[in-house]
Amino acid sequence: MGRLLSYSTMTYPDLARLASRYRLVLGSRSPRRVELLRDAGIAFIQRIPDIEENPRPGEPAYEYAVRLAEEKALEIAAGCEPGDIVLGCDTIVVLGDHILEKPADTADAHRLLSQLSGQQHIVCSALALAGRRGVLKSGHELTKVYFHPVTSQQIHDYIRSGEPMDKAGAYGIQGMGSFLVDRIEGNLDTVVGLPRSLLDRLAGEVLLG
Repeated sequence: MGRLLSYSTMTYPDLARLASRYRLVLGSRSPRRVELLRDAGIAFIQRIPDIEENPRPGEPAYEYAVRLAEEKALEIAAGCEPGDIVLGCDTIVVLGDHILEKPADTADAHRLLSQLSGQQHIVCSALALAGRRGVLKSGHELTKVYFHPVTSQQIHDYIRSGEPMDKAGAYGIQGMGSFLVDRIEGNLDTVVGLPRSLLDRLAGEVLLG
């Protein structure tokens, strides 16, 4: 699992250029996203959005994630300086046709992890860059995650750590929850919550105007 959980050492030139020209504001409370931006050497400040996170009737899962990322970015941007660019983020776990949100309580966390046990699911992380005039660019990235079969007792012990309670799907791949994961197909950053390759591409598109 050590190789799986190693963060990328790639550089992100367009993101670095964007952050050098504008003040970048991370609109997220996630310490994992803070760590990924810092690991990439990007200067930013942090603000915490406060919006309702509920899918609309019939809204496709990935469109829902992008909408939330845009709404978070716009909410923060409304209170920022004119030259600031806000990064909004949202991560969802999709099992079959169902979105697995953050658990409401420990019983809900147990239910979610029991559903994921031995299954393959999709993690979708959506990003949006916005200023006071509106959304500049947005997009999403997908990674497949395969879980080991786990017992009810293993799930119970993991929940007792407290780690699952603020995470979509009730697990953190970069923390104690790594024992749940057999393998992934895609970008680890996406599962952690901030696909930096996607962010670099969106930054490049913003710089091109």
